[in-house]
Amino acid sequence: MKTRVLEVLATLKRAGAERTAVTLAAGLDRARFECEVVSLYDASPGGFEDELAAAAVRTSHLGKRPGFDPRMYPALRRAMRAFRPAVVHTHSYVMRYAWPVSAAPVVHTVHNLAGREVDRAGRLLHRIALRRGARFVAIGAEVARSFRELYRAEPAAIIPNGVDLAPPRVTREEWRRTNGFAAGDILIASVARLDPQKNPLDLVQAVPNDPRCRLLLAGAGALEEEVRRHAGGRVHLLGVRDDIADLLRACDVFALASGYEGLPVAVIEAMGAGLPVVATAVGGVPELVEHGRTGLLVPPCDPGALAEALASLAADPGRRAAMGARARERAREFSAARMIASYAALFEKIAEGRE
Repeated sequence: MKTRVLEVLATLKRAGAERTAVTLAAGLDRARFECEVVSLYDASPGGFEDELAAAAVRTSHLGKRPGFDPRMYPALRRAMRAFRPAVVHTHSYVMRYAWPVSAAPVVHTVHNLAGREVDRAGRLLHRIALRRGARFVAIGAEVARSFRELYRAEPAAIIPNGVDLAPPRVTREEWRRTNGFAAGDILIASVARLDPQKNPLDLVQAVPNDPRCRLLLAGAGALEEEVRRHAGGRVHLLGVRDDIADLLRACDVFALASGYEGLPVAVIEAMGAGLPVVATAVGGVPELVEHGRTGLLVPPCDPGALAEALASLAADPGRRAAMGARARERAREFSAARMIASYAALFEKIAEGRE
């Protein structure tokens, strides 16, 4: 008998937690699992719906309103009764809606430092859920440490994020030509929400003076207009993209200026594409990037240090190539297959009452 897993997310927008859930839903062994996905919010342009449809994963949206929406309780209860999951898997803040109405065991993945993941009410609910048998998964060692510190409990498992880049659709040269960049440009990519957590304004300040250097920001968010006001001619706002694999392979360096992080999927993707990473040493980033070997780590909220690190790599193509090659090797340790296998084993243990 197949184990039924219901993935419950806030949205299906293109972001790290959503990427993890979609990879899992599409990749679980169909001989052992049946999976459906529920998004509280309606679909938004450029989301993961098409990818789930291509994998024949049934998806539904519940029409959530901004802020607390009590209509989600009966809506989720109906979805659960219709699908009859053996395990409900939640992400971000949605446990507050799913856990109270679930007859099945709930697994919640903590995608960020525990103190940053949910608000005070969410943390209270998590403490109650922990005492009543909910299982929590941390995505890395630093996230697990923050979970222990906040909740005085061990996570049920530590399962690092895993991704596999899609095969290229176009060559590096073709992508550059199509998107208006020259072969000699030094392209610095950042794939992240344009929100305060990611500090995109620090990146804008840190663009090296070298006229060949261009900063490509792929993403959208609350700071988009402010970033646009401060961006010079060598900063390019690309919006939400569905060609991340091709974009990364066309670039030379990956940059992330976050003030805090979990274990960012975008960094794993960039390393998998063979890019050296310049990033702030926050959260689980040092678990991915080895300073001086696969990239350069700098303090958070320090545009000067970020600029110096980016300039040093921009000026040294040999160092970029060596770091990028080592980054690609390191990224293989964070494969989608390894992540999926770990979740599959956990889900089956829980469904069978062995966990």
